[in-house]
Formats: sequence, C-alpha cells, structure tokens
Amino acid sequence: MVELNAQQLNAIFHALGDTTRRRILYELSGGERSVSQLAEPFEMSLAAASKHIKVLENAGLIRREVRGRTHVCHLEPGPLASAHQWLNFYQGFWNDRLDVLEQLLHQEEAADTTPDKERTHDGLSKPR
Repeated sequence: MVELNAQQLNAIFHALGDTTRRRILYELSGGERSVSQLAEPFEMSLAAASKHIKVLENAGLIRREVRGRTHVCHLEPGPLASAHQWLNFYQGFWNDRLDVLEQLLHQEEAADTTPDKERTHDGLSKPR
C-alpha cells in the first residue's frame, strides 16, 4: 500500500470533493487569481469564496499571498501529486482484476462456441 500522510490525504480529498473548489483549482491552473476573481464566476460573496479558499489552503492545494488589500492565490500542485500517487495504487489494483475478468469472459466465450456442446432451453451449454 502506498504510504502517505492520512490527514493530508483526507484534507485533499475533502477539498476535491466540492465542485466549486475543483473549479477554483482549475482557474488557478491558468495562473494566479485574486479572491474576487475566483469568486466572480460563482456569483458568491467574498466571504463564501474565502471559506472555499481556506479549505484549499488547509489541504495545501493553494497558497494565498497578501498584496496590500488584495489576496492573491496560487496553485500548489504537490499535494495533487500525492493524491494521484494514492489513486494510481488502486488503478493498478482494479486493472489487474479487470484483466482477470476479461480472461474469464474470453474463456467462457470460447467454451460456448465449442461444437461438441448443445444449448438447452435455459441458454446453458451441456455436453452432447
């Protein structure tokens, strides 16, 4: 099993579990944005946007910089790499299982087309 900080992963997946926060990350992938720029497409208050940004900050997914009265956010891709690494482990797990299933289905299909078998009324094969 991939060993990663459980608290960090929980925070990352919690942050990614919300559509608005995923969209904010997407917007930040194009470069830095102010909090007001991030809030604008959602027609939400700055307070609501700040709550989403705080969740992303706590997960380490973004960094906020204060420039005078403006808060500017930057994407921090490192934690996404950790989440990706965790997910890749399970991708391999499921790919292996699906490969076995595919082999079994091919074997079953080959057995069903063997000429020395006849079909019964319930669709099952029986030897002649």
